Amino acid sequence: MTGQRIPIPPRTGSHDLSVSAALDAFMATDWAPTPLPADDRVPGYAGLPARRAALCGGCPGERLVVPAGQLAVRSNDCDYRFRPHSAYAWLTGLTGEEQAGHVLVVEPTGEAVLHLRPRSPRDGGSSEFYRDRRYGEFWVGRRPDLAEAERLTGLRTVHLDDLGTLFTGAQPPTRVLAGVDPELDALTGRPAAGHRAGDDRLAAVLAELRLVKDEWEVGQLQLAVDHTVTGFADVVRELPAALRHHRGERWLEGVFDRRARAEGNGPGYETIVASGAHACVLHWIRNDGRLDPADLLLLDAGVETDTLYTADVTRTLPLSGTFSSAQRDVYELVLAAQDAGIAALRPGASFRDFHRAAMRVIAEGLADWGLLKVSAEEALHPDSGLYRRYTLCSSGHMLGLDVHDCARARAEAYLDGVLAPGQVLTVEPGLYLQPDDETLPPELRGIGVRIEDDLVITADGARLMSSALPRTPDAVEEWMGGLLG
Repeated sequence: MTGQRIPIPPRTGSHDLSVSAALDAFMATDWAPTPLPADDRVPGYAGLPARRAALCGGCPGERLVVPAGQLAVRSNDCDYRFRPHSAYAWLTGLTGEEQAGHVLVVEPTGEAVLHLRPRSPRDGGSSEFYRDRRYGEFWVGRRPDLAEAERLTGLRTVHLDDLGTLFTGAQPPTRVLAGVDPELDALTGRPAAGHRAGDDRLAAVLAELRLVKDEWEVGQLQLAVDHTVTGFADVVRELPAALRHHRGERWLEGVFDRRARAEGNGPGYETIVASGAHACVLHWIRNDGRLDPADLLLLDAGVETDTLYTADVTRTLPLSGTFSSAQRDVYELVLAAQDAGIAALRPGASFRDFHRAAMRVIAEGLADWGLLKVSAEEALHPDSGLYRRYTLCSSGHMLGLDVHDCARARAEAYLDGVLAPGQVLTVEPGLYLQPDDETLPPELRGIGVRIEDDLVITADGARLMSSALPRTPDAVEEWMGGLLG
């Protein structure tokens, strides 16, 4: 491939009218200049060079290729809403839908070059700006030109069409974040549906660099949490209307997601609105159930900011406004487990310590209820784990640009590592008492409770970022009563 650009026909729809030569010529004239403001910069601009320098230090002497990803077809000629890959956003500060197809290349010298699709010209050189449904400005909005993108990011920018020239002739050792952009994978010889084992290092380095958040990132996560708290209050206020609707769960999903879109980029993951026994399905996202005032509602949701940092909070609420005796018993056991997990958070502690602390409380509680036929100590032994029938998943994870952040980090740096100031994580124990579980007394069957909060590790412990939401059953009832009037 050479640097010469070959014009690509615009992506038009089958129902678009043909364009005459006269119209094409007319469309190329009389457009006023509309430059972006000269002082615009991407959010977090000041911290981006240090991130890219740290990446170079993790893979010295190598060319590193980090794509934003490609548009994906939802159905026929409609694409899914695009969100750039988190590593690309972290290194460039670019988070918009127009980033589809763009690629960041960091050379062994440390120079970072952004390969992008610039704003299409209107001088007759291309009809893309008004004809192309995928990339045309009249269809999907304005993109920066090369000079504007360079000013926004502080990066050298080149046309995306020139990317192929990097992979011809003699090349430095190159690592590609594979499995993100199928077109880039094909261009560089990576498998289209995966990645080479040798490139795991780039994914791991990127994930591990993101484990500790800087002050700006913590601020963005706090903003996400604050908007999420507002969204939870919105949901409670809408309970009377949702209880009347035949798909009350979905009504409440819409309420929260409206707040997420109004205040940020949208929900950070598919919102879970699980009432009654649906709460026993760990990732219930059908959200198509009717609400019963006698049941609990498990709401697991988070707002993603425009900078793509997401909250992840869960509350389990009595739809009547008041916990029944059995519901309160389950809730209080989960709350005690969460309290124990939070108390275990401190710098230098093992990442797994808070889960172990929470599960000890759960196992002891289940044993006290007579549900375990062995002691809590025996149930907690790795060769047993019998308590897990009622609480299958882990009690938390890292949080950041992804809801399950830094998942590609090596185990020794994350799951088997130790906590450090600046790490943000969730603590979210739960009990999921299945409706058909005959080991349970009837009054407990079909109750699911999870309590999840977001915390940042500090110099001497952890700060509860979601403290504005009540956690104790009495406080939950009082909060709901105040919102419902």
